Amino acid sequence: QLACPLDLGCHSVTNKVCKAMALRFSNSLITAFGRQSNKGLSIGQRMFASSSSSASTGVISGYNSQDSYKKYLKEKDADPTKRTFSYFVLTGNRFVYTAAVRLIVLKFIHSMSASADVLALASAEVDLSNIAEGTAITVKWRGKPVFIRHRPAAEIEDARSVALSELRDPQTDDQRVQKPEWLVLLGVCTHLGCVPIGDAGDYAGWFCPCHGSHYDTSGRIRKGPAPTNLEVPVYRFIDESKILIG
Repeated sequence: QLACPLDLGCHSVTNKVCKAMALRFSNSLITAFGRQSNKGLSIGQRMFASSSSSASTGVISGYNSQDSYKKYLKEKDADPTKRTFSYFVLTGNRFVYTAAVRLIVLKFIHSMSASADVLALASAEVDLSNIAEGTAITVKWRGKPVFIRHRPAAEIEDARSVALSELRDPQTDDQRVQKPEWLVLLGVCTHLGCVPIGDAGDYAGWFCPCHGSHYDTSGRIRKGPAPTNLEVPVYRFIDESKILIG
């Protein structure tokens, strides 16, 4: 047994790596001591010291400390308990990364969805009970005017009696209403987006004074530059006296 040359606290050299390091350190000491002690020696004494140093070097060269260290590391990594711990750490990291990506995606989707005030403007509920027969009101929906007209029986018959061959944009009256007495139209002229005037024009429906487009009591284009009929928005009856637009 040799004392530890590195003063690492161990009292005996039992590890292979420590043995190799101790032998190499001893060799370096012998070489250094030999150089100092050779001064003033005779030729025979110098030859003897040289042969002793060579012998020590030969002994150490037969032991490769680098290969032993690699073998030590390989045995260390082959420990099943440490390999299990490494797998556990890698799996945990992947779980954290996946959760972070999911959170980012959800936040992005949530930021793209409409807010509560936008959803409130997306639809409009209208009470029809206050609209007298033969009159119309205008409500605002998505920033645009919507005409709601309570049509009398004579007006309904007049709209139904029009032949499709007379229409620029052929549609029957029944195709444009859910209930005959209630006509719901988007109040935007299909020519250049002006707002037509109600109860006006050559067909007693709507008239756009900007460029002279005339619509009948069903909101169909009958005269002027407008290419199509007034648009019918999406709506449904909540009950007998209320509709929901949008």
